[in-house]
Amino acid sequence: MEIMMQLPTAVTALSALAHGRRLAVFRLLVRAGPDGVAAGDIAREIGVLPNTLSTHLTILGHAGLIASRREGRSVIYIAHYPGTRDLLEFLVSDCCGGRPEICAPLIDIADQSRCSTPTPEALDA
Repeated sequence: MEIMMQLPTAVTALSALAHGRRLAVFRLLVRAGPDGVAAGDIAREIGVLPNTLSTHLTILGHAGLIASRREGRSVIYIAHYPGTRDLLEFLVSDCCGGRPEICAPLIDIADQSRCSTPTPEALDA
């Protein structure tokens, strides 16, 4: 398996997730799937003010973990599954001293997840 993500990118992604509220936002978006969640609904669900949420969303977006699209007056946020997969692949790429079969269950979980990849239009926003 060729790993596309480099160490600085992985550090950025992990740093973005190393904050309780950002991790909560990311998990909410992963659960929501490709339909995503409107910014206002995220703020209510997580319990943060909109301006604080905006900062968290910007950090997650710059880390390649979420994307957004505009629907009328709303901004809908979705988990960016390719970026998430890249991070997971980076984390298990050197698994178990060159014995990748030990990590095979982790890869199977990622491959068989209930998630689907968002449409290209959703990722362009």
